[in-house]
Amino acid sequence: MARMKIAVLFGGTSQERDVSIASAAQIIPALRGLGHEVISIDTVTGRLTSEAEKKMLTSGVGPEPPSTIALANMRESALALTSNASDIRDVDVVFLALHGGAGEDGRVQAVLDLAGMAYTGSNHIASATAMDKDLSKRLFRAGGVPTADWLMAPVLAHDVGEALGWPVVVKPNKQGSTVGLSIVREAAALAEAVQLAERYDDEVMVERFIPGRELTVGILEGEALPVGEIITKAGIFDYQSKYQQGAAREIFPADLSEEAASEVQRLALRAHDALKLGVYSRIDFRMDPAGRFWCLEANSLPGMTSGSLLPQAAKVAGIEFPKLVERICRAALLNKRER
Repeated sequence: MARMKIAVLFGGTSQERDVSIASAAQIIPALRGLGHEVISIDTVTGRLTSEAEKKMLTSGVGPEPPSTIALANMRESALALTSNASDIRDVDVVFLALHGGAGEDGRVQAVLDLAGMAYTGSNHIASATAMDKDLSKRLFRAGGVPTADWLMAPVLAHDVGEALGWPVVVKPNKQGSTVGLSIVREAAALAEAVQLAERYDDEVMVERFIPGRELTVGILEGEALPVGEIITKAGIFDYQSKYQQGAAREIFPADLSEEAASEVQRLALRAHDALKLGVYSRIDFRMDPAGRFWCLEANSLPGMTSGSLLPQAAKVAGIEFPKLVERICRAALLNKRER
C-alpha cells in the first residue's frame, strides 16, 4: 500500500497533556514501523527534533494530571496551530493524538477543516458535541440510548436528593479522564465536589450514580469491537486507575452472555451515530445489577497508550496496533476525498 506522510499532533495544554504524549509515544513508532514518514508536533512547542522527541515520548503518565499553574504557563508560550502550517502543509494526513481541551473539543478540527486537510477522528461539530456531556446525554436520549438522569449546577442539595437520590457523580461538563470527578454520597459533601469540578470547567454536571459493572465498546468504521470490562481497586475508573500500572484490570472480551454483548454493542453504535462521530470512537457504559445498560459518555479521540481500551479491543478483533492506526489514517484520507 502507498506510503503516507503523517503529522502526529499531540501534547497540548489540557489536563490530559501527559495522556496525549503517551498516545503519541505508541502511534509514532507504529506508523514508522510500517514504512510511513512521520513528523511529531507538540502543539505547545512545535515540531520536535529527534532528540526532543525521544526525551518527551519516554516520559510516561504521572499519577496526577499536570497542575493548573503549569498548564497556564504553557498556554502563555504555546504556539498557535497556524504557526506550524509549514510543518503540516504537505502531509497526507494529520493524526490527532490530542486529548481534552482544544484538541478534542472541535477547535483544532475546525482549523484543519478550513485548511482542507485530512485528519483522524471526528469533524469539529461532532467533536464539540461529544466533549459536552450535557449535550451528549440529550442526544443519547433522543437516539434511544439510556443514560442516567442528571442536573447541571448550580443546584441545591435538596433538589439533587429529590431528583436523583444519593449517591451522585459530580464532574466537569467538558473534561476527560475523570479529571475533577467525585462520587458524593451525602448532601453535606455536594458543595465541595462542585467546587473541585469548577476548577476544570465553568459548567458542572451532577449525575445519578449507576452501580454495577464498567463496560466499554470501541467503534471502528461502523462496526462495534469486542466489549471490554474494567475492574478497579478504587471502585471507579479514575485518572490513577486509567494510567497507573496495576490500578485496574481490563478484560477483553468481557464475560457477558452473547445476548448482553450484542445489546451493548448495538447501543454503542446508536450512541456513536447519535453524535455523528467519525471513523472511530469509544463508548462507555455501566451495566446495573438488573442487567440494564446506561451510557456514560462518548470519546471522540480515545486514548492510544499501550494500555488503552480501544487498542485492546481491536487486538481481540484481530487488528494489531500498527494496523489499527494505519487503518485510521487511510480512512481519514478516504473521508477527505469524499467531502
